[in-house]
Amino acid sequence: MTQRRRRFKQVDTLEERLAAEALRLRERAKVLRPGVMRDDLLRKARQCETGSRMSEWLRSPGLQPPK
Repeated sequence: MTQRRRRFKQVDTLEERLAAEALRLRERAKVLRPGVMRDDLLRKARQCETGSRMSEWLRSPGLQPPK
């Protein structure tokens, strides 16, 4: 018997979810003292922001497919 994958429709766009996650991580980092944990949270927040910008860039109408 095969296992069925549970699928669900995302309400927010990927860019919105990544931006919200970056904001949440930055808020958590504010209450921490300087250190490894804070640096990790800020690094993850930057990665989320970068991913959001890359996704927006890839969806932009100016981007042309290779010929």
